[in-house]
Amino acid sequence: MSDRQKSRKRLDQLFLMDATASLFLGAMALLAPHGFIQAISGGYNHNAHEALRLYGCLRIAVGWILFNARSVDDGKFRKSLCEALCVCYTLQSLAVIRAQFTDLSGHWINWIAILFLITFGYMYGLFRFGKNGDFIKIYELPSTSARSLR
Repeated sequence: MSDRQKSRKRLDQLFLMDATASLFLGAMALLAPHGFIQAISGGYNHNAHEALRLYGCLRIAVGWILFNARSVDDGKFRKSLCEALCVCYTLQSLAVIRAQFTDLSGHWINWIAILFLITFGYMYGLFRFGKNGDFIKIYELPSTSARSLR
């Protein structure tokens, strides 16, 4: 198996891991009962519960996209997807880190989220920017390239 095939297989495995986690966590967030929200936040807040449900819908959509992206052969699309997910997970981790350190009570679930978000952000960043971005190969014929159309 060539390095390119190994890299492709590892990225497909990362997509599958992220898709599985996203679908699972999204379903949990979407179906979270009132009592769970009350236990985590110290009291029930309807707006927080709706925001969690909406986030769950987004996680489910991301999971679906990643599950289906494994069959896409377009290297440019795969690079763009890795870049977008790296930025997304990095920004989310920064938001949760800020929340953890600005709320005096803090919460253990934030530390789990921080670990999860930083890990996935790092892994996508490694694929996108590692080896100068050469983990994902892009092959385009000069006639199909967007530059040839200019």
